Formats: sequence, C-alpha cells, structure tokens
Amino acid sequence: MTEYASLLLDDPIWLVAVKALLIFVLCVLLTLLAIWGERRIVARMQLRVGPNRVGPFGLVQGLADGVKLALKEDLIPKAADKVIFIIAPIISASTCFLAFAVIPMTGKVLFFGEETVFQLTDLSVGVLYILAAASVGVYGIVLAGWSSGSTYPLLGGLRSSAQVISYEIAMGLSFVAVFMYAGSMSTSEIVDSQAQWWNVVVLFPSFVIYVISMIGETNRAPFDLAEAEGELVGGFHTEYSSLKFALFFLAEYVNIMAVSALATTLFLGGPAAPPGLSFTESWLGGWFTFIWFILKVALFFFLFVWLRGTLPRLRYDQFMKFGWKVLIPVNIAWILIVATLRLMTQEGASQFMLAGFIITVVVLVMLATTIYESSKAKAEAAARFVPEMPEPSFPVPELPKQKRVEL
Repeated sequence: MTEYASLLLDDPIWLVAVKALLIFVLCVLLTLLAIWGERRIVARMQLRVGPNRVGPFGLVQGLADGVKLALKEDLIPKAADKVIFIIAPIISASTCFLAFAVIPMTGKVLFFGEETVFQLTDLSVGVLYILAAASVGVYGIVLAGWSSGSTYPLLGGLRSSAQVISYEIAMGLSFVAVFMYAGSMSTSEIVDSQAQWWNVVVLFPSFVIYVISMIGETNRAPFDLAEAEGELVGGFHTEYSSLKFALFFLAEYVNIMAVSALATTLFLGGPAAPPGLSFTESWLGGWFTFIWFILKVALFFFLFVWLRGTLPRLRYDQFMKFGWKVLIPVNIAWILIVATLRLMTQEGASQFMLAGFIITVVVLVMLATTIYESSKAKAEAAARFVPEMPEPSFPVPELPKQKRVEL
C-alpha cells in the first residue's frame, strides 16, 4: 500500500464529502475556463479577437452562455421517447465526473488541518474504473440519438458510439504497457513508479497511441465525425435544446479534462514537478504540486485546441480504418516488445542483450515499413496504369438493324 492510499484511508467522512464537492466545482470551473480558452486560442489562430466583452478579457462569456442555454425554451420532439430523451444527457453529464475520483491532484498536503492528498479515493484497479465509467457514458450518446425519433440523430449516435468503443480499445491497450512497467493498476502507485523517469520517456509509443485515442474517444476535431454538419446536421444531440444541450456540452469538456488528467497521471508523473524542479513540491505547504498538475492538464487541452484549429476532418472510413488496422495492431506489437524487455530485465539479462534486442526490433520495424511503402507505391502505380486497347485485327459485323451513316 502506498503512502497516498494509507492517508486516504484515514480521511474522515466529512473530509471525503468536502473533497467530492471541491472536485465537482473544480471540473465546472475548468469547463468555463476551457470554453473561454478554446475560443480565444482559435480566434488568435484565425486572426480574430474572440470573446472580450463579458467580464475582464471575456472570462465570464462561458458562464453567460450557460445561463442563456438554461433559460431558453426546452423543446422535446413529438416522436421522441420522453423518458429516455431526458435521461440520456443526465447519463453523459454524470459519468464524466467519475474519473476524477481516483486521480491524484496533489502530493501530501494539509487539508482543513488533516494530512491527506487531494484525491477522493485510491482503488487497486483505478484505471480500469476510469475505463468502465467512460464506457457507461457511451449509453448517453446512443440513447440520445435513438430517443430523438429522428433519422440524423440516430445515425449520429450510432456513428459516435462505434467511434468511442473502437478507440477505447486502443486506449485500453495503451495502458497495458504502463501496468507492466508500474506493476499496478492503481493511479497513485503508477505516479510513484515515475519517480525516476516519466512514462512519456520510457513508454513513448504508448503515450502517442493514448494521445491519438483520447482525441478520437472524446469526438473532438479532427475526429468529430459524429457531428459532421454537412452529413448529420449536429449529430446525436441535434434535437436537444436548453439545459439538456448544455449538459452534453458540459460532458464534452469535462471528458476532455478527464482524459487529460489521466494522461498526466499515467505519463507525466501526475502532480510531481518536472525533473530538476522537485524543490518546488514543498512550496505552499505542498499545494504547489496542484499547480504543476493543472499546468500539465492545460498542456493537453492546448493540444486539443491546436489540432482543432489546424487539421481538417477525416473521412469516417479513414478514421475507423486507422483505429482498427493501425493503432490496435501497433499497440499489440508494442505490448509484446515491452513484455519481452521486462522479462529479460527480471531474468538478469545483460545490457548488451537488451541493446541487441532493441536494435533488432528497430531494424525489423524499418524493414517492414520499407517493404510496405514499396508495395503500396507499386499498387498505386498499377492502379494509375491504363493499358491501351489494340485495334481489332478482324472485321466487326454490323449489329442488327444498324444503319450506316454516310458523312
């Protein structure tokens, strides 16, 4: 049991309730700041100003938009299943907060006079709990599209659920290497295992696969195919308005924060300071680690916005093919490599043998890539080649009732 887990077991009930309330408030505030930040960053990319009227620098614009949505008229289509139509956004908005229960956001701190960490609970299968909560959130998307009683929301819901499920497979496989390296599925133990080297360095392929998967799993550009305006109007939430639409909007941004916080925990050392700045972890009574955590989450959020402002939307078949035929096979191959290296290390293999294995893998990957690119180029050249049809060397008989046209 880690030090974090032992501290959390000693938390009184009132402290757990206060933490839960603060985590909820933090998620809502981060959502408001994320909406403002995304609009400002994209505006700067497009040589615009962005929100700058409501509040200082337009900071209150997100809150104003939320109040406006809540006060708008709530419409329910006549053909909709009213009960499920109302429950669907509640499912999406409630499940997105669950991931933050097992995310360690600080080191050891004093919290209302109690020595603890800013984490609600610590589970031995914490990462699997996050995946399970994200999987339940898919029901909100499917039910929203189905219960609307309309064609395009149904197509958007099916497309979005297929996208989320397929990229959750790649996301889950990217965790396997982290589990093997840390020897645990507990988020606090994974953070402790990165005391010397962050997993982004040791397990860089897993990090890249996870980043791609988390963008696809959250239905964000360039993977926002469930909301392709030219094809599906607005996706699964086309028929929603007022507060129900606001709940879907909230769920999207809280999910972005959740996957960013999970990436920070698994690959960037959680609330730990960057290498060389570990002396800052004791500042503000340990609360400075929370600042490092928020900065890392903000870095991932900037990546989301950056990709939205620069990359075009993929075709749906390209996107699904990339997930099933590229990410998942590469992930499985990488897991086998990591498992082999861990076994060789535990069996006491020499550094020479480890280096030889790594070099062999690199050479094989380069050789396979070269062969694939060569065969792909030949296939494309063959597809472009159109052979010339030779002139017939025999007389062609006239068709029945064919008349000659004299010029």
